[in-house]
Amino acid sequence: MPGLELAEVILAVIIGTLAAIVYSLRVLILLERRVAGMEMNIQRMTSKVLREEMVIEKALKRKSPARRAKKRKR
Repeated sequence: MPGLELAEVILAVIIGTLAAIVYSLRVLILLERRVAGMEMNIQRMTSKVLREEMVIEKALKRKSPARRAKKRKR
């Protein structure tokens, strides 16, 4: 029955390989979720920065005519 032992070894190798593939896919999915979370955080930060820049631009537009008037008086 040496042929049966060889078949058992081959089957064990195949099952081990499949288990390794499943585990690596699990790790890849977890990493992808982490990266997606980081991307969401970056998007939130950039939208906050954009809003803040718009507020600053509006404030500068309001002040710029007053500055021009002061410069003209001098």
